[in-house]
Amino acid sequence: MKVKDRMATGVKTVDVESSITEAFRLMKDNKIRRLPVMDKGKLAGIVTLTDLNQASPSSATSLSIHELNYLLAKTKIRDIIPKKQKLITIGPENYIETAAKIMRENTISGLPVVEDGKLVGIVTETDIFDALIDILGVRRQHTRIDIFLKDPPGSLAEVTGLVAARGINIINTVVYYEKRKSKYKMILRIEELNYEPVVAELKDKGYEVESVIVRDGND
Repeated sequence: MKVKDRMATGVKTVDVESSITEAFRLMKDNKIRRLPVMDKGKLAGIVTLTDLNQASPSSATSLSIHELNYLLAKTKIRDIIPKKQKLITIGPENYIETAAKIMRENTISGLPVVEDGKLVGIVTETDIFDALIDILGVRRQHTRIDIFLKDPPGSLAEVTGLVAARGINIINTVVYYEKRKSKYKMILRIEELNYEPVVAELKDKGYEVESVIVRDGND
């Protein structure tokens, strides 16, 4: 799955010469928490709701409401963006897991998507979460079986072959290394809710079944 499949397009932006008041209004009206910042038509950075709140006067200030509004209207986005802000972007053809890795490594919650020097979208942590949910198929009715794979090569093929031989559809599988057990763990999701025969055969073949969860698609 690529970034272009999940990014939001028609992105709301703010100019470096716009006021904090304008940025607040854009975020509120569009129910968003971040705005790409443009300077003469080019992407110059990104401003978040946290940035705006930190730049606003404290609630303990002695300024009147009129003075506060004047101050917010006078303060420009240019004034609150760090002078050496690291501009981190991603391309639409990158994979969604690459976006997740970049966000995690840089402790950010959104990435402007740039193609040929132009802003074409934005991908956020919410988009990543939604993609993960869809990839794992957790919204569908299914049975999840957590299994520790055996050491000999071919155990993954054996498990999937066992399920296929029963005419059961596999929604998806995920395999990762479980440090606690020093083994590879497989998360197997199947459409069949009557899981007992599958689990029994897995155990007969020597697999350690850690847990079984049946989901009706609503939880």
